[in-house]
Amino acid sequence: MRFRLIDQVLEQTDTRIVAVKNVSNAEEYLGDHFPTFPVLPGVFMLEALVQAARRLLGDDGRRFVLGGVKALRYGTFVKPGETLRIQVDLQKRSEDGVVTFKGGGVVLSPGAALETADTAVSGRFTMRMIQTAPPVAAASTGDGSPVG
Repeated sequence: MRFRLIDQVLEQTDTRIVAVKNVSNAEEYLGDHFPTFPVLPGVFMLEALVQAARRLLGDDGRRFVLGGVKALRYGTFVKPGETLRIQVDLQKRSEDGVVTFKGGGVVLSPGAALETADTAVSGRFTMRMIQTAPPVAAASTGDGSPVG
């Protein structure tokens, strides 16, 4: 199963992306988080930042995963009927393929202004390319035929 936590990209440049995640009662996980007070889980807020960063990095065949998180802070809850508006800024690309980002998300309630939105999540994180191992050569008997 794949969680797609970016509903719409509002703007994007080479170093910045702004996107939204609309939270609705129809989302299955809200029934468990929390049964009497449904909110978007904090780990999903972080995953929305990661998914936005992946879009910013583009689709050139390289796959990136979360490498680390620093100074991540959670503020207010995001409830059904509200929108998480996220912004991710590329800070630095290292020679070893690690990319550093600064990201954050604010809660937009229906009819509320962006200027008065409360912070839901903010912090810095890194993404790194997936390292794949070279194929393992099959064992042989010495005459080219496989062992076994």
